[in-house]
Amino acid sequence: MHIAIPKEEKPETRVSMLPLNVDKLVKKGAKITIEAGLGTALGILDEEYTKVGALVEKNRKKLLATGDIILRLRRPNEKEVSLIRKGALHISYLDPFNEPKLLAVLAKQKISAISMEMIPRSTRAQKLDALSSQASLAGYAAVVMAADNIPKIFPMMMTPAGTIQPSRVFIIGAGVAGLQAIATARRLGAKVDAFDTRPVAKNDVLSLGAKFVEVDLGETGQTAQGYAKALTEEQLKKQRDVMKQYCAQADVVITTAQVFGRKAPIIVTKEMVDAMKPGSIVVDLAVETGGNVEGAVLGKIVVKKGVKIIGLANMPARVAQNASLMYSNNLYNLLDEFWNKETKRFDLKLDDDIIKGCLITHGGSIVHPTFAAKKEENIIVNKKVKGM
Repeated sequence: MHIAIPKEEKPETRVSMLPLNVDKLVKKGAKITIEAGLGTALGILDEEYTKVGALVEKNRKKLLATGDIILRLRRPNEKEVSLIRKGALHISYLDPFNEPKLLAVLAKQKISAISMEMIPRSTRAQKLDALSSQASLAGYAAVVMAADNIPKIFPMMMTPAGTIQPSRVFIIGAGVAGLQAIATARRLGAKVDAFDTRPVAKNDVLSLGAKFVEVDLGETGQTAQGYAKALTEEQLKKQRDVMKQYCAQADVVITTAQVFGRKAPIIVTKEMVDAMKPGSIVVDLAVETGGNVEGAVLGKIVVKKGVKIIGLANMPARVAQNASLMYSNNLYNLLDEFWNKETKRFDLKLDDDIIKGCLITHGGSIVHPTFAAKKEENIIVNKKVKGM
């Protein structure tokens, strides 16, 4: 089985597959071909891949056309899909909720496309869960970035000149990214408050030494995938009223609240930012899906009344070496989970719970029920519009 690994396009600095995992795949009997310069962003030479048995291809079109499996990190562009041979298996992030055209193109090319975002959050699939591995690093990087930008230190410090009080950090959202942010801020010596709409998150927050901010929102909860459910407008108003108090006393606010497959909710309003002390920092980790912070700008750091709002994209890439290792491990673990030792091939088991959860297109159709249903809805809507 031939596995082809194209390099990521700039500005992405993460690498989808590292030599150590290429070595493991070669030992399983796979033929591996990488695009020349695959590891350049991390200073990894092509020779490090050839040492473990990989081949190097300079012609990207030829690489894509010959792979039985295509491994990458970012989704392919629509034009590039036509270069992939029919019947191939493509594994990467796909952003399936926001890329209906891409899904249609993949289906038309009869590509079996696995979306790494859709890996189920189950015990068995934990080692394949790229969203969690990258979110954890994003939480870490957000705290480090905040510490680098704030004009004060995080820990309490007793000096001959007086005692320096610890910085106060308020973290909104106690999922994977939020919990890592809590843990990192606590390690740096900050006093941490945290909030999550899911009551189940309280024990996790307390176990990390942070205070859990409780707001009576009535009925909330989480999806089957473990993500927070969207709140009503009334619930959001209650939440914001309490949060305004915590934002006002915080030196750093980090927001991580995302609703899977939907635009991120605005949680920190302009009024809440205005209530913060000059010199304070806000880091919006949801900025790529719409943002939690009013006034945050994707890809930029802006200052509002002395408060610095950080809306930089791709936070895991700020620790690209570790992020690449985690993603490379996730890909390897996925292949290993379904690798047939006898045939030395990847078995796409259509009846397996993991495959059912993450396989989006197969055999010329969009097969994932969520997106197949969306396609049908769009067809019905379009027919109605044309018939008006």
